[in-house]
Amino acid sequence: MTSPPTNPDSLPRGQADETFEWPGASGRLTLRLYTPGPKKSEALLVFFPPGGFVVADLDAADDCLKSFAEECQVTILAPSYAVAPEHPFPAAIEDTHAVLKLAGSRGSRLRGWTGRHLVVGGIEAGGNLAAVSTLMARDRLGPKVAGQVLLMPMLDPSMREGRDSPYAPVPQALTDAFRDYLPRAADRVHPYACPLESSRLAGLPPALFVYADGDPLSAGAVAYADKLERAGVAVQRTVLPASALANVEERCEAAGSDPCCEAVKTFLAPFTVPARSHPSKSVASVLHKKTPEVPHD
Repeated sequence: MTSPPTNPDSLPRGQADETFEWPGASGRLTLRLYTPGPKKSEALLVFFPPGGFVVADLDAADDCLKSFAEECQVTILAPSYAVAPEHPFPAAIEDTHAVLKLAGSRGSRLRGWTGRHLVVGGIEAGGNLAAVSTLMARDRLGPKVAGQVLLMPMLDPSMREGRDSPYAPVPQALTDAFRDYLPRAADRVHPYACPLESSRLAGLPPALFVYADGDPLSAGAVAYADKLERAGVAVQRTVLPASALANVEERCEAAGSDPCCEAVKTFLAPFTVPARSHPSKSVASVLHKKTPEVPHD
């Protein structure tokens, strides 16, 4: 078995899934690159995998990211990151910011991407990191993030609303994960740990929220989506049918299927279409048309 290349610029053309390493704030990080085909995508989706902050589960997200790459015609970069309890907050967010800076600096030299639009996304704990990465990119003056895809994100360390979920013991497992990631009580109200605590949300990129009815994570997603809208940020929402979603595999399976996959495709469409197809419209103007929630059956 041959070793994977360590330089993404040297990846063989047409491969849908390649693995390599980049330096992160905490050390060497493993990344996977998914491409929809030989043609470069106008958008790069940097997607942070799930794992409750204690695992960066690239394997669990593999199938759904392949689906996104093919169905949405977008190039995807999925990185690992430092995990708790060995590396609690803020280690993971520093790694995510390091990956975004490297991706932004490489631009069109990264295989499969024209260098035009940089979008972030994630599932579960990765959804938290994606949301936080937009705050960090704004506060640290780059790189420019064009959109955020937040799928069943872990946004509320208190899990107060989730305690009423009918899907026990999921809330307790999520509470334990937050405790490992945020062992210091003071960190639980830091905007980079809990975006809901941020008082400065104006100017953030358009956001897609996908959450499941009755899921203990949905209350935090709804609250943050509402808060972004009040700050003038364009928000799209899709509500999945009620489901237990007891582990990351089930969340990733739901993410890679419709209606979630279709919602991601719709959200990313303005970013993936070449600029000449929309000479009089900016991506922001297209996305600012608020999309109503998609009800489940």
